[in-house]
Amino acid sequence: MEGNWGPGEAPDETGRGITVRDLIGLLAAIRPCNDSAALIDQLRDLEDLKSAAAAMQARDSVAFDVQQRCAQTEAGLPADELGKGVAAQIALARGESPARGGRLLGMAKALVTEMPHTLAALRTGQLNEWRATLLVKETACLSAADRCAVDEQLAADTGTLAGAGDRTIITAARTAAYRLDPHSVVNRARNAVADRHVSLRPAPDTMCYLTALLPVTAGVAVHAALTRQADTLRSAGDTRSRGQIMADDLVDRISGTPGGISGIEIQLVMTDRALFQRDSEPARLPGYGVVPAGWARAAVAGLQQGGGGQCDAALTTWLRRLYTAPGTGELVAMDSRARIFPDGLRRFIQARDDTCRTPYCDAPIRHHDHIVAWHHGGPTSHSNGSGLCESCNYAKESPGWHTEPRPGPRHTLQVQTPTGHTYRSTAPPLPGTSSPGAPAPLSRRQRRELLHRVKILKRTRLSPLAA
Repeated sequence: MEGNWGPGEAPDETGRGITVRDLIGLLAAIRPCNDSAALIDQLRDLEDLKSAAAAMQARDSVAFDVQQRCAQTEAGLPADELGKGVAAQIALARGESPARGGRLLGMAKALVTEMPHTLAALRTGQLNEWRATLLVKETACLSAADRCAVDEQLAADTGTLAGAGDRTIITAARTAAYRLDPHSVVNRARNAVADRHVSLRPAPDTMCYLTALLPVTAGVAVHAALTRQADTLRSAGDTRSRGQIMADDLVDRISGTPGGISGIEIQLVMTDRALFQRDSEPARLPGYGVVPAGWARAAVAGLQQGGGGQCDAALTTWLRRLYTAPGTGELVAMDSRARIFPDGLRRFIQARDDTCRTPYCDAPIRHHDHIVAWHHGGPTSHSNGSGLCESCNYAKESPGWHTEPRPGPRHTLQVQTPTGHTYRSTAPPLPGTSSPGAPAPLSRRQRRELLHRVKILKRTRLSPLAA
């Protein structure tokens, strides 16, 4: 009886329902094919399967949003708060950050309610999830009716975008959108200035990306000023490359001091062995991540690597001792009776949690939050405190969310969503702490033996399909 299968089920060859979990098990049992042509066919089929799964996730996300809004309405939630926490639950289920969860839910709503042709193309594998996202993004400024019209005009499910790359798809969507509603497209460009911001992302080898999203006139002006200064210094005999001069000049102009050295507290976390005994245990720099021990020692000593090489800097270094429990690395307790976390305890939580404690979210900590709310009797203590980003802190205040401390190797908390699903978060290990069950570091002799075995394996010629 077609159409009578349960949620998340599909008919198998015997007519019985197959769940998504069953499908995962079947995929795990598939082995690579024995010839190149069949491998390519299998890769194509798997790509189509990924697209079909993305389409199903979009439909499930919209259905979940509708159900949650109905439940919140019945619970008496104000109209302007309906849907609160829905994107965060979707993010946890998909192993994504809350910000990413909001974008995924927005895309799902657009596909299911306004862009049926794009959704059909995604379901059949004619578009992958990223290119469907591009179509949604480029029509975001349009009304629902105009977006439907663009979707019908492009009709991706008929193969009109077959073989098209990202740029072709973006151009087609922009052209169709502008033809239907040029005023909305122009207004979108005019309002984009409100999205200007500056962000910082880690890069390899103790470097970082400082990115600014600016109006095009401002961006061109900044780049021109840096280029002009670099050309002037190069003509005067400066041996640095143009890129190095521009980077150093940017830091000097913004910070107002050579090399950018200022009174900012960076809270570098490292072991006493790495600091005083030249141990190789990496350190941790909040807002960046793991850094080599040698670099951390140089930073503490006031030596910063700049464009012109090593230079002494007049830095004031303060040492705060963090005591950890043997084996687990749990930080020593620090309690307070105040409702607001005092400065010392805030620094303690910052050093322990490093980034937002919501699972899958590694955004910077903005709020120091009571796990069990203060008005529910939760103490202002290290064990009842956690570092959260702004979005996650607001999401946990939605009806049906529950967070509580749980036993674990280090500070552990458990998040329960309104649907009853639970997720655990354990504080990251501090430098010098091994995770429970982690293998002991290799000795110098063991490393030499391992390197010798790797060289032997490299000299051994194996068939690509062996074992």
